[in-house]
Amino acid sequence: MASYKKKSVLLINPWIYDFAAYDLWIKPLGLLYLASLFRKNGYHVHFIDCLNVCHPQLKSDAGVKLVKRSIKGHGNFPKQRIPKPHSLREIKRNYNRYGITPDIFVNELKSLVTPDLILVTSVMTYWYPGVFEVIRITKQTFPDIPIVLGGIYATLCPEHALQSGADITVAGAGEKHIPLLLHDFLGDDPVYVPDPDDLDSMPYPALDLLPLKDQFPILTSRGCPYNCTYCASQLLTDRFKQRDPAKVVDEIDFWHKHFGISQFSIYDDALLVNPEEMVIPMLTEIIRRKLTCQFHCPNGLHIFQITQKLSKLMHMAGFATIRFGFESSNPMTQLSSGGKVNNDQLQAAVRHLTDAGYKSEDIGIYLLCGLPGQEAAEVRDSIRYVQSHGARPIIAEYSPIPGTALWESAEKGSCFDLRGEPLFHNNSLLPCRSEKLTPEMYEDLKMMARGH
Repeated sequence: MASYKKKSVLLINPWIYDFAAYDLWIKPLGLLYLASLFRKNGYHVHFIDCLNVCHPQLKSDAGVKLVKRSIKGHGNFPKQRIPKPHSLREIKRNYNRYGITPDIFVNELKSLVTPDLILVTSVMTYWYPGVFEVIRITKQTFPDIPIVLGGIYATLCPEHALQSGADITVAGAGEKHIPLLLHDFLGDDPVYVPDPDDLDSMPYPALDLLPLKDQFPILTSRGCPYNCTYCASQLLTDRFKQRDPAKVVDEIDFWHKHFGISQFSIYDDALLVNPEEMVIPMLTEIIRRKLTCQFHCPNGLHIFQITQKLSKLMHMAGFATIRFGFESSNPMTQLSSGGKVNNDQLQAAVRHLTDAGYKSEDIGIYLLCGLPGQEAAEVRDSIRYVQSHGARPIIAEYSPIPGTALWESAEKGSCFDLRGEPLFHNNSLLPCRSEKLTPEMYEDLKMMARGH
């Protein structure tokens, strides 16, 4: 283990500012990987999670709506109602800050010895107000300390992110910036830099820093070999990479034995790609080691990869939450959005999963709603199709993402200024609404998908 220097790095996971937010196994995994890399290079690391749902001071703060949590590691965030940004003033919904209060955040900052470098992450492009507020408050507390902004928003909206108040913004995977950050801001050369071609050269993420250890995220791959028109995966990573399945299970085993974690989330879209080399050996090893864990995959897995063998292994290994991307039962939409799935594959997959022991309500099928030019009738037909084949439809509202193949069509078809204001990327606004798919129609579709 590297000997600690006097220098320290502060990492901050910002608030969510939005109309609605739910903790569906959300953890700042990228930031925690960076924390482990700074540790490996000999630095003290401090972490403030503005989405901390269990902060002891939340109990006494007036105006905060406290929450209940599931034993499986998901649940609501504590929230405070706040004024809407000016550009959203006409939206007739409450706008909220999700997470701890600003007073708690300031107290957390003031409790620290002045760090030498501050890193702030970002996620959704339309969550940037929370990022800006975190940077503003942090600058007031540590005016002379450089702040680096990275993450998804900073990668997808680099010009807009220049308004954040950060001293520098970085794009893409954070670990590739470690040499620059150490050299330019800390005056050091790195002791350890991971191999960019080998995900297993990364140390385990610093999950011990999480204030609530109800579930841990596990990375099995990065990127995706497919290029769906609505997805930003290939904009965020340079290429698709998978880990060694045995080493993935080693990590699960480590967190299970040393921290008692039994709930794990896997957000990787491409978990099922190259199944004979990756997920099947991984599942087989989980079963062989008799790990009594549950796994949750809230992102849309590739349903065309599902076979009878894979279904049985997933069920035996404890994959409790499974969600699949299907997008639409309309063959033209399937083809135009990426061509990676068709109706026959959905039918076969649901049959395999049901035979393996999954119930209809366990098999979540994401259907995109609000694509540019999409009609409500298409979404309605897709809901009925999924229900008729024994699975559970889940409406996934389309969010326009800069740089994707659909971005230009979204810009042309939206009544909002998507390019000038990232707040309008918010999927809850139905940014590409039209007379054929209105917000009222959308609400009816959500009710229909829930079986009402």
